[in-house]
Amino acid sequence: MIKHIVFFKLKNRSPESVTEAADVLRSMDGQIEQLKSLEVGVDILRSERSYDIALTATVETLDDLEAYQAHPVHRKIIEYINGVKDISLAVDYEV
Repeated sequence: MIKHIVFFKLKNRSPESVTEAADVLRSMDGQIEQLKSLEVGVDILRSERSYDIALTATVETLDDLEAYQAHPVHRKIIEYINGVKDISLAVDYEV
């Protein structure tokens, strides 16, 4: 299994903008067959060093991760996120 974790810090960090972006990320759930699980969480501390949203996705293999990355639904989400994010960080690891 592969865990794909991404943290997002948004340009507009208002609660409304963060909620909207989190909902857009959650909209992938059930639409990409390679995703075994998808969790999207919104930061509750809201400190200066905090990132606004964390996404954790689980796939079976590296091939599945690549298929997820290339999937049209994911590509559409990336277009949206690229317009609203200030910065993102990612980690992918085997479990």
